[in-house]
Amino acid sequence: MRFAEPTNFMILIGIALLAIFAFWVVARKKALLQRFGDIPLVMKNAPYISFARQRTKAILLIVALVFVTLALARLQFGTHMERVKRQGIDLIVAVDVSTSMLARDMQPNRLERAKQQVRTIIDRLQGDRIGLLAFAGEAFVQCPLTVDYPAAQMLLSAMNDKSVSIQGTSIAEAIKTAVKSFDQKERKYKVLLLLTDGETHDKTALDVAEEAREMGIRIYTVGIGSPAGEPIPIVDRTGKQVGFKKDENGEVVVSRLDEQTLQKISLATGGKYYLATPGEMELDKILDEIDSLEKKELEGSLVTRYDDRFQWPLLIALLLIVAEFFVPERKRPNGSVQHA
Repeated sequence: MRFAEPTNFMILIGIALLAIFAFWVVARKKALLQRFGDIPLVMKNAPYISFARQRTKAILLIVALVFVTLALARLQFGTHMERVKRQGIDLIVAVDVSTSMLARDMQPNRLERAKQQVRTIIDRLQGDRIGLLAFAGEAFVQCPLTVDYPAAQMLLSAMNDKSVSIQGTSIAEAIKTAVKSFDQKERKYKVLLLLTDGETHDKTALDVAEEAREMGIRIYTVGIGSPAGEPIPIVDRTGKQVGFKKDENGEVVVSRLDEQTLQKISLATGGKYYLATPGEMELDKILDEIDSLEKKELEGSLVTRYDDRFQWPLLIALLLIVAEFFVPERKRPNGSVQHA
């Protein structure tokens, strides 16, 4: 036995106060009569009054209200199995984990900001399958497509700039790996979301994006960083910055957001490009876009459902109210005198 809405038991506090008031009223009436003399003697002069019946009526109403509360708390016992159907799409989120994502033009850095955006997306998904992919010079599936959102969040937390051994940025590899992770038999219901600064070292990204479009994949891109650029910090094992990354000529490397490349990749597949903002307003637009896409029926799951039994306490409450209605407050004229 359980209650689906246990917070409604707070109503019992009000019922308890009502019960105290009802019995106080009866006691008050009795006390007022005592002012006129001895109660048995007074009752002989007022034979129709019955404090016992007044208390009975109050008890019936109070108990009826208790059963109404049980009904409002949704009394449940007994269970049955039910298959719940879900509709959604397959969404793979690819996060750039290259060293350029350690640039701090977005706080605390580009990579952490990208991960925070993915956390927000996972929290707001309803029924869609999600997969996670980390990429730099190569791509690695961090989490296969799943509806286990807590597991996806846990695997996302483990993602860092060491997740991929080969450095650099290859958006083409990210797209290729994502394509292989989707259901190859379908030509729709598939979305790839790229979170990156767009500094790809592979010039075939646009060609690979067009191939993805033929597979029914729509690509959305989120630019992480600023076009003005930011040096790439070098940190030690403790996380303390010890300098900036330099090229072979000893010049400090400045990583810049390449919006043009990301726009071309998105447009090639019917998707859109968004610039990451501190308020994450772009996520609302992305999720609205995803929600508007045609969805497929995903494999349902068996869940345990409790059987509602609120009807029984409600019926008992109704019977008690009817019974209270038929209990007269006064005695019949020919009734025997009862002392209260």
